[in-house]
Amino acid sequence: MQKAIVLFSHGSRDPLWRAPIEAVAARIAAQHPSRPVACAYLELCAPSLAEATQRLVTQGATHITVVPMFLGTGKHAREDLPVLLQELHAAHPGVQLHVQAAIGEDPRMTALMADIACEVPLD
Repeated sequence: MQKAIVLFSHGSRDPLWRAPIEAVAARIAAQHPSRPVACAYLELCAPSLAEATQRLVTQGATHITVVPMFLGTGKHAREDLPVLLQELHAAHPGVQLHVQAAIGEDPRMTALMADIACEVPLD
């Protein structure tokens, strides 16, 4: 069983926008070198969720966790992602796909964001 992770986010034409998502992927790769990780984007940049998933399956992934890198469960997570997942299930029937809740809804993330917001500025 080969487990892999896809960090799924909205996407942007601005290449700097991708830096935080790619930093999360780099940290996962450094801390869990045996677990493949890929970034995927809904629109405006590549790779798409289908492309990132295909790459991981080609590398041998049999269990893929999709992590929506959204602050909340908005339209993209509620409506767009389920359609994309149906397409992935059809394209990769032998692969188990799991979708986590939007990352921003995890109580640990909420606590971290509150802590950061309450920090005293250094200037």
